[in-house]
Amino acid sequence: MDLGTISGLILGLLLVGISIFLGGYSAIYFNLPSVMIVLGGVIATTLIRFTLKDVINSIKVAMNAFFGEDPRPESLIREMIKLSNISRREGILRLEKIPVQDPFLKKAIRFCVDGYEPSFIKDALEKDIEMMLQRHSLGQSIFTAMGETAPAFGMVGTLIGLVAMLAQMKDPSSIGPSMAVALLTTLYGALFAYLFALPVADKLRRRSIEEELSKRLVIEGILALNKGLHPAYIEELLSVFLPAAERKTPDQP
Repeated sequence: MDLGTISGLILGLLLVGISIFLGGYSAIYFNLPSVMIVLGGVIATTLIRFTLKDVINSIKVAMNAFFGEDPRPESLIREMIKLSNISRREGILRLEKIPVQDPFLKKAIRFCVDGYEPSFIKDALEKDIEMMLQRHSLGQSIFTAMGETAPAFGMVGTLIGLVAMLAQMKDPSSIGPSMAVALLTTLYGALFAYLFALPVADKLRRRSIEEELSKRLVIEGILALNKGLHPAYIEELLSVFLPAAERKTPDQP
């Protein structure tokens, strides 16, 4: 579970809820017509802009923002060094028997064991990255679109409420409910966009960048391993994928 995403969402909702509670009359902040206008409008517009299959898949993609595990380049580097040592001692075919959790790395090892040319291995793995980025980009664009649409439908609800209010100015008792719709839809639209949809899109974009970095690390490592390079050289080669503060200096073990 991504504690940053969960804690940020809870903190945002908590602060808004406390502010509403301290202001009194908290019950008036829930208005069903306003919820229907914002959520219904966002869902309808999203279904028009994208296919139903894409929208359903985007929900699965969104889980990466809440439950995805951050790729750790340092652990991948350690695993590559371990595989390199095994390959040098026992031969590259021995790697087929080594348990590997990362599916991308497992595919790369299989290519090496099967004897494919380095150029083929590189092209096949980079194509895998390209298709992954396309899938991730679609999920990000759906949540970005939802974030852009929600405030617009908040404004639509505001206009509906104002029209209803102006049409019934002779009846003072109807002004309050109409004004609630006018103001609360704007509030709901802003909260949905800036506390959920757009942050999720940004988190998915960051996840995609991190996953691409890890996969490119695997490509560089597996090509070096396939050439039979020394593990120390491979470690030095792959250290560029780490932040400067986490790289080993020459005098470090």
